[in-house]
Amino acid sequence: MSATEPSKPTPPVPAPPAAPLPRKVPTPAAVAPTTAATTAASSSDAAKWGRVADDGTVEVREGEDWRVVGQYPDGTPDEALAYFVRKYDDIAFKVRTLEQRHQAGGASAGDLVKQAGHLLAEATDAAAVGDLAGLRERLNALTSSLSEATAQEAQQAKELVDKAIAERTALVERAEEIAGRDLSKVQWKQVTAELGELFDAWQAHQQNGPRLSKSVSQQLWKRFRDARGTVDKARRAFYSELDDTHKSARDAKTRLVERAEALAPRGVDGIPAYRTLLDEWKAAGRAGRKADDALWARFKAAGDALYSARAEQSAAEEADSAPKIEARQALLEEAKAVADEPHIKRARALLTGIQRQWDEIGRIFPRDKERALDDRLRVIEQALKAREEVDWKKNNPETKARANDMSSQLLEAIEKLEAELAAAEKSGDEKAAKAAADALEARRTWLSALGG
Repeated sequence: MSATEPSKPTPPVPAPPAAPLPRKVPTPAAVAPTTAATTAASSSDAAKWGRVADDGTVEVREGEDWRVVGQYPDGTPDEALAYFVRKYDDIAFKVRTLEQRHQAGGASAGDLVKQAGHLLAEATDAAAVGDLAGLRERLNALTSSLSEATAQEAQQAKELVDKAIAERTALVERAEEIAGRDLSKVQWKQVTAELGELFDAWQAHQQNGPRLSKSVSQQLWKRFRDARGTVDKARRAFYSELDDTHKSARDAKTRLVERAEALAPRGVDGIPAYRTLLDEWKAAGRAGRKADDALWARFKAAGDALYSARAEQSAAEEADSAPKIEARQALLEEAKAVADEPHIKRARALLTGIQRQWDEIGRIFPRDKERALDDRLRVIEQALKAREEVDWKKNNPETKARANDMSSQLLEAIEKLEAELAAAEKSGDEKAAKAAADALEARRTWLSALGG
């Protein structure tokens, strides 16, 4: 140290058992300058509660007793008192802030009581000069005024905890209900969503709900975790089995695709075999959406190639059939003359010639056009057949013999009835005459129908 450097003052030393050491060592330069009036007022106020001995020992008055709070040997008595008064002011400021928070409302009574307890401990045997007993009285009064609110808060907290336990228990029971289902028959997408919602609700309770006791929380969590584990185990088993099923179906469909693609060189002739493969495809089962879509695209492309070849063939056949269609349409126009021919045998000969030419024309494509033309010719054939049946019935020798025999019988009956009618009219028997006339008319009608 140089001769010109000023010496630093020794910091105040608190009494060993009475108070903790000051947090900051003051120096004369660090002490803010004060006016004479302020110094006098501070000294006057501080003198009520503190005093400084000649060796710098500072004491505070508590009731009728004096207690040593520390030492300030390298300063004036006013500086020594001012230092420890500031310590008191710090505590007083905290007490005043706590009282203001209570008066403003909104703060938790339990938190205020807890802070009041800390300040009460701080104001007891504090290394400070001031009305420490007054601060402790204010803190005790504050604690007393908060006692009822603290009890209400405790009751409300208990009710909230009870409610939270009930809500978490409900979540557990819902999870256990899901785990108790027949998990071999559930819709896993729905079950997974339900369990996910329950787990999200559980986490929200943990984050936002009241804190539960460790024993209750662990007991409920164990039940929830066990139920969730049961469902997860069954789900993993289901999807593992499903993966095996999908793999089997995927392998089978892959082989079907390869067989379908191998039919390409056969063209139209490969279509029957492709249809058989399509039946096997439907029986192969599901291989998973992504695999199914990819394999089906290949399988369908192989089928499209075959059906495309058939479409080309059909187009060529249809083009070749155009003149055949015109020829058959011309024959249909010619066949209209069959109905106009009154002679049955000549009509049959005309139709037979048309039918022979019809068959010589050959097959027509597409088939629906061929069927439409055949249907029109069949109408003409059936009309002629009906005429032939009527003619055959009319000219059949057996039929004629039966008709002649019937005509003879009717003629005999008519002759007899005419005689009966004449006799009845002669005798004036109107009833007999009417009966004979009616019978006679009926027999004549029958004879007319037989062509007699």
